[in-house]
Amino acid sequence: MEIRVFDTKQQLGEAAAKRGAEAIRSALRNKGKASIIVATGASQFEMLEVLIREPDIDWSKVTAFHLDEYVGMKKSHPASFRRYLIERFVKPLGGKVTLHEINAEDNPEAEAGRLSKLIVDETIDVCFAGIGENCHLAFNDPPADFDTDKPYIIVDLDEACRRQQMGEGWFATLEDVPAQAISMSIKQIMKSSLIILSVPDQRKAQAVKNALEGSVTPLHPASILQNHNNTVALLDTQSASLLSCAPKA
Repeated sequence: MEIRVFDTKQQLGEAAAKRGAEAIRSALRNKGKASIIVATGASQFEMLEVLIREPDIDWSKVTAFHLDEYVGMKKSHPASFRRYLIERFVKPLGGKVTLHEINAEDNPEAEAGRLSKLIVDETIDVCFAGIGENCHLAFNDPPADFDTDKPYIIVDLDEACRRQQMGEGWFATLEDVPAQAISMSIKQIMKSSLIILSVPDQRKAQAVKNALEGSVTPLHPASILQNHNNTVALLDTQSASLLSCAPKA
């Protein structure tokens, strides 16, 4: 795994966007199309701001999947990940990119099946992702299912995960945070040709240490990325503060 540490969150986001843009341009040159996975949350703000401005990308030939969405979440809710990606990704690109939205409002089981059929035969050129405070990857909270072959699954959100969502300001109270979500599975994420992790902030320092230097275990879901052959972990000085060896960018 390649690990790079930046002084600021902005530098981290720029590096993630540019690395991902290179992978997208390469796929467009070689295949005439690209398939990507885009993440949401506070860790992705800066990356998306830069990615949508990257030159020489024909977004009309790019298909995007996203990692997760809350069960029962209306698209109009401020915490909706569909809304997040439409506002920060699809609209700024003039609607050129194809985004397979996750609609978990009414029938999450059917939606997970629909999305699984869409992605199962796709080659994902780059996956943009983050790590949760509980070391989750997407919404695969500990103990994560490392074995399921289903591309999208319905998962229970643990209290640490739900408290993070409240702490980041997406919800007013813990009770407001949904208890379940549709999430891309661990095995599906691991199929990505390139995984770019953007993980800033001191509050994620222990999760970063567990993921990058701990043993590979479902109790620290993101630790599975140690087994991926092309993952780039982009950190800031705060999130990297507990690592035994944190190389500077």
